[in-house]
Amino acid sequence: MKTEIKELSPTRKQIDIEIEPEAVRAAYDSISDRYAKAANVPGFRPGHAPRAVVRTRFKDQIRSELLRELLPDAVQKAIEEHKLEPLGEPELNLENTEGLSELGQKPISFNVNVEVLPEIKLGDYKGLEIARRTRPIADEDVDRVIESLRENSASLEPVEDRGAQLGDTVTASFHGKFLDDLDAEPINVEDVDVVLGGEGVVAEITNNLLEAKADDEKTFPVSYPADFSSKGLAGKNIEYTVKVSAVRIKELPELDDEWARSLGDEVGSLAELRTKIREDLEAQAKNEAEGRLRADLIRKLVAAHEFELPERLIQHQTEHRFESVVRDMIGQGIDPRNPQLDWDKARDSLKEQAGYDLRGSLLLERIADEENIEVGDQEIDDEINAVAAASRQTPEQVRAILTKQGGERSIAGRLRNRKALDVLVANARVTDEEWKEDEGHRDTEAQSSEQS
Repeated sequence: MKTEIKELSPTRKQIDIEIEPEAVRAAYDSISDRYAKAANVPGFRPGHAPRAVVRTRFKDQIRSELLRELLPDAVQKAIEEHKLEPLGEPELNLENTEGLSELGQKPISFNVNVEVLPEIKLGDYKGLEIARRTRPIADEDVDRVIESLRENSASLEPVEDRGAQLGDTVTASFHGKFLDDLDAEPINVEDVDVVLGGEGVVAEITNNLLEAKADDEKTFPVSYPADFSSKGLAGKNIEYTVKVSAVRIKELPELDDEWARSLGDEVGSLAELRTKIREDLEAQAKNEAEGRLRADLIRKLVAAHEFELPERLIQHQTEHRFESVVRDMIGQGIDPRNPQLDWDKARDSLKEQAGYDLRGSLLLERIADEENIEVGDQEIDDEINAVAAASRQTPEQVRAILTKQGGERSIAGRLRNRKALDVLVANARVTDEEWKEDEGHRDTEAQSSEQS
């Protein structure tokens, strides 16, 4: 067998392959004889038809079987000979028809196109200059957390001496009929809590329930806006009959030591609670700063290395991101089939991001090679246990999911890239600079998590 490799691009190789007539003839004779032994040809005893007759009668079948027998093995040997690692199945193209029409008399020539990872020549990746900016924690940040904790600790107390007011919680049963579609299934929900004037509560409901008291019943129409959050109600006109069962007011706890102690966590006073919240916020800010620093390092690394990406990998990564976006939309109650969504534009954006992700990941893999980074079985076990604990699953369940997604090698690859990123951080020239708001960091943080 003769082979010759040609470089079509940094990520596509063509191997020209020629199988000698002798090898073709040996396979042709062997397959013909197998057919002769099994064939039932009129005029001949079963299994005794001449080879020439069998070749004429089963010409197409024999040729197909010969190609199935010779070509895959030849392709595999050629790939091994040229030390290629294909991404997916090679594309095969038959060249000479003479070799197929005169089997065993002339060589069979064909070529295969193989997509491979590009050869990445690493530039300087140590000593990258990068700035660390840590968000400062102000008293207002602590106050916001305190207020959120108070809201979570609030109680709802019955109101008996007046009607409902803005901010009150009205518990009521709603029975509605669609005015635009009388055949539509009516709405029947019991004991729904509605905060008058609250987020997501349309003005008609708030206005009609003001001054309502327990046992009141009111009937009124509601016209929902076209962009209402609930798609089943958006743009609809509904007549509700509402039966009020309770009106309650939110009462926040006193901001004192007793309330602070009620939160647990071994907090003895309001002052201790504020100190603990500040420490937690500062730790969070430090982690965020570290994430941004890592994302910025990857961004610098990618910007300094230009190389072609295999189209197959870009498509795969784009589809992965696309499926993730669709799942998120469904989880938020958004119908991805909405014709107003511009999926072509979204795919272009996702493809661009997929290319960035792949460049970062391939560069980290290349650095891991350069640094001889390895991942041990214990590290994989520890990571699986950590994922299991964070997702409230057993390690066995996590392993089962990983098996469907490519096995534990995906964990090993992620850990190896994380170690490579650690090398970048450890060798970077980091300066601490004053914090400044930068919305762009949100994207780079997400990109960093993809690589690590």
